[in-house]
Amino acid sequence: QVQLVESGGGLVQAGGSLRLSCAASGRTFSNYVMGWFRQPLGKVRAFVAAIAKNDGNTYYADSVKGRFTISRDNAKNTVHLQMNGLKPEDTAVYFCAARSGPYYMDTNPSLYDYWGQGTQVTVSS
Repeated sequence: QVQLVESGGGLVQAGGSLRLSCAASGRTFSNYVMGWFRQPLGKVRAFVAAIAKNDGNTYYADSVKGRFTISRDNAKNTVHLQMNGLKPEDTAVYFCAARSGPYYMDTNPSLYDYWGQGTQVTVSS
């Protein structure tokens, strides 16, 4: 089992920044691809970004490319999502997820094995 706890959400004005963090515990953190997903109210959960297990390779949804940056620290069992240039359409509950499979470019949430409880991000216009 892997336990994931997100933090860092909140209310921010359009154009602002937030940094989400996800702390992992349980099994060896570096054995997992880590991803961020988001779910706006009444909509399906969607892929945001993912990072490979050890080589630092990353992959982003087109809607956040150039604005969001995912990073991980395997020594501290943490993954971060730096969000700059936030827009009202970025408003959602953001979830951290872990996947034991090898491919970090798969965007289907059903491929991820463990999930955090989510953190709300609200961007006002």
